Amino acid sequence: MNKISLIIQREYLTRVKKKTFVIMTILGPILFAAIVIAPAWLASMEDKDLKHIAVVDKSQMFVNQLPETDYIKFEYIDENKYEQLKKNFKETEYYAVLYITHLVANTPNSVILYSDKQPNIGVKSHISNAIEKNIEQSKLAQHNIDKNILKSVRTDISIRTIQWTEEGKEKESSTELAMVVGYIGGFLIYFFIFLFGAQVMRGVIEEKTNRIVEIIISSARPFQLMTGKIIGIGLVGLTQFALWVVLTFIIITGVKSVFAPGMGTPKANEVAVESIMNSQQGNSQDISSDMLPSGAKDATSELTENAEIKQMLGALKDVNLGLMIGSFIFFFLGGYLLYGSLFAAIGAAVDNETDTQQFMFPITIPLILAIIVMVNAIQNPMSPIAFWFSIIPFTSPVVMMVRLPFGVPEWQMALSMGLLILTFLGTTWLSGKIYRTGILMYGKKVNYKELWKWIRYKT
Repeated sequence: MNKISLIIQREYLTRVKKKTFVIMTILGPILFAAIVIAPAWLASMEDKDLKHIAVVDKSQMFVNQLPETDYIKFEYIDENKYEQLKKNFKETEYYAVLYITHLVANTPNSVILYSDKQPNIGVKSHISNAIEKNIEQSKLAQHNIDKNILKSVRTDISIRTIQWTEEGKEKESSTELAMVVGYIGGFLIYFFIFLFGAQVMRGVIEEKTNRIVEIIISSARPFQLMTGKIIGIGLVGLTQFALWVVLTFIIITGVKSVFAPGMGTPKANEVAVESIMNSQQGNSQDISSDMLPSGAKDATSELTENAEIKQMLGALKDVNLGLMIGSFIFFFLGGYLLYGSLFAAIGAAVDNETDTQQFMFPITIPLILAIIVMVNAIQNPMSPIAFWFSIIPFTSPVVMMVRLPFGVPEWQMALSMGLLILTFLGTTWLSGKIYRTGILMYGKKVNYKELWKWIRYKT
């Protein structure tokens, strides 16, 4: 055990002190934080270039009816001027020409936007939404339907989910939150197994080709070397993951405090939102958008979204973080040790990375299959396919992490963990026999028949 601990220490310290480890430890949280922050930041940005758009309306339905913004202005012209404009468009200051045919009410593709450049999606969306609303109002008027009546019957439903515990108590839950947590957990395990498993294989190949292993083997048994290498690199993975979590949290918190310190709802909107929430909880008052104060009307459009966010945050408090973190560590270590031993055996059997391809394919198939099943398990975590793949040791680290947030019976967890441990011990024993022979084998092309001979060798 003393020799194994020395090998673990060597593998751990050697990799932690590398520049690549430091760089990836810093870049990882920045990337994760960017994934969280960038969409909101990009969504807040808008094209502020002033765009003048000429409108030719043959239907005469939209003359002076298209709403303008601070950056989109419309100028209505007749068809004669349109022909001249078409010939000399580049000499004008127009951004585009909007041509609306007389069939617009019944033919969806009868609106054309001409330009000498590709119009951006914001302009297209603004125009299409404006025309759609205008046609809808016109058709409602033809059937003598008040648009306010239609607006009042439109209803958004946000379904709360409550779980009954075995004690009969209620706790808030969120299907969306469970899906997100499960997906992140499963994908991270898949990512780390591949990342650090490949590091084990490359480390073995490097030491083998540099003949360093010959010196190490003189003072430690091959199995001790393989075990120490796998565990040492696994600890590097856990260290990097822990640093990523801490640094990502710090970066996101810091960015929010600097760029969005006053995030929240204005007082008037808070009153409106609170009134509507009260009505949803049993208040019989019918609160329409016309009854809200100025500025609160915009807030009502986000009410459902805010309620869902509050529901997810409430459900987050009831998530068993201890179980999730403990399970993540166990399945990461179990999956990594299982695959790490196989990667180590591959590294010992070949002389360079090019020769690893024939042996890598059978090992990567279960991991790729686990990712495919993970998508199905997110949609239906209690399906037979999700159950079996969460029990099979070669796929259980990924699939079981997806199922956990939805609630998994204790016997299934115990069965999955037990089989994973037994399979890890089996693959370690199997890989140890390959590693013992292959680590000192040079210049020979190895195939599966040769590997079978190595496994059958008696010590």
